[in-house]
Amino acid sequence: MRPVAIHQFVPVLAVRDAVGAHTLQVQTVLQEMGFRSEIFVAESSAELADRVHPFRSYPGRGDETSRTWLLYQCSIGNLMADFLAERQEPKLLNYHNLTPAHLLEGWDPGAVHAVTVGRYQLLQLAPGIKAAIAMSRFSELELMDAGYRSTAVVPPLLDIQSLEHEADPAALDHLRADRERGGADLLFVGRISPSKGQHDLVKALAAYRRTYDQRARLRLVGGTSSPAYREALGRFVADLGLEDAVDFAGSVTPRELVAYYVTADVFACCSDHEGFGIPLLEAMHYRVPVVAYGAAAVPETIGGGGLVIPTKSPSYVATALHRIVTDQALRQTLVSAGQARLTELEPARVRARFAGAIETLVSAG
Repeated sequence: MRPVAIHQFVPVLAVRDAVGAHTLQVQTVLQEMGFRSEIFVAESSAELADRVHPFRSYPGRGDETSRTWLLYQCSIGNLMADFLAERQEPKLLNYHNLTPAHLLEGWDPGAVHAVTVGRYQLLQLAPGIKAAIAMSRFSELELMDAGYRSTAVVPPLLDIQSLEHEADPAALDHLRADRERGGADLLFVGRISPSKGQHDLVKALAAYRRTYDQRARLRLVGGTSSPAYREALGRFVADLGLEDAVDFAGSVTPRELVAYYVTADVFACCSDHEGFGIPLLEAMHYRVPVVAYGAAAVPETIGGGGLVIPTKSPSYVATALHRIVTDQALRQTLVSAGQARLTELEPARVRARFAGAIETLVSAG
């Protein structure tokens, strides 16, 4: 019998966060499908407090029935997974992927513990999950290896309107002033973490400046999730004499982020792990050509919308970046390819895929 309610459980619901944005979009889709759907959290941003409920308050809302299903947004180890494992309602899992612990070891013991617990919980939850939706085929294979019996692949639900901001004037003036002094602007957006490979981008910048352009700059936009790695990265930059060439922008506002995108020559990614790389699509949206190391779900995310490279060798990355910066025909080809990729991931189309997957999975359950 078709459920009447599908409630979501997400450990942290935060603004300007890929998991949070996806969760809010999913709620809209579920409600449009006719399901009652509320969001239960362990933590949330203050701005979203009126949209959520503490997860331990469930089911004290008077709607616990055999026709209520629970949907877990899985991205990190947490107590919520243990809570859900004990529930008797039919359960679905939406898998955002977990960073492999070995990519964090030696830098962030807390994160190593969280992802290790998360993988253990992923295994423990499998017998009680009716079906799971993965963001990529890469993630679906992990679910299958973990024992999940019924799976589907649907990319994350993007809120394209959230990208439609005017660039911050002060940030735009600052970035344009740098451009007027010459030199290519290389951009990466993502939290400062060893798994994101910012150190490889610094190596590529050093090779780029030595071989092609002594005034090239690297912009690293994103907060820090690993202070030890951020400190070591800063020392590495100093040892290479690149203090004036690497911009640690930190966390920025949406309007400041637009300024970084619209002034970039190329978006460069050397990440070792992505369950699905949203900034790659943001770069395409702002018509910035993309070059990325082909790890994990990065090739799937890019599709045909950018240049996927097989190695992070600094000279190889530098050569690819230089070709994109200087070859106008190639730049336009990549920009056009990025626009075509975004058409494939158009929000209404992906929401329809998600709704179809949910309908199929709950009907089979």
